Amino acid sequence: MHELSIMESTLEIAINYAKREKAKSIKQISLKIGELSGVIPSALEFAFDVITKNTIAENAILKIENIPVCCYCQSCEDKFYPPIQYIFECPFCHQLSHHILQGKEIQLSSLEIEN
Repeated sequence: MHELSIMESTLEIAINYAKREKAKSIKQISLKIGELSGVIPSALEFAFDVITKNTIAENAILKIENIPVCCYCQSCEDKFYPPIQYIFECPFCHQLSHHILQGKEIQLSSLEIEN
C-alpha cells in the first residue's frame, strides 16, 4: 500500500509549511490525483485518517480532485481524452498516441491553515 507513504510525505510537506506560517492547525489539504497515477483515492483517505491523529491536521478535510487522462496526437496536433479502456488512439486521425499530457500526477494543490 504505497498510498500510506504518499500520504505521509504529503502530510510532512503540509505540516512543515504550516509551521513556517506559524499556523495553529491545518483545515484542509487538497490533492490532484491522476487516473494513471496508480493511486487509489479511498486508500489515500484511509491513510489520511490514520496518520493525521495527534497532529495539527487531525481535524482537517482531505479533498481529492481526480484528473482524467488527456493525450496529445502528434499527427493531427490535437488533444483528446481516451476512452475508459485506455486505448490511446486519436479519435480524429486514429493514430496511436502515447504522449500523455495529464493523468499521471500526484500533486498537493492547496493547503488551508488557521493561524
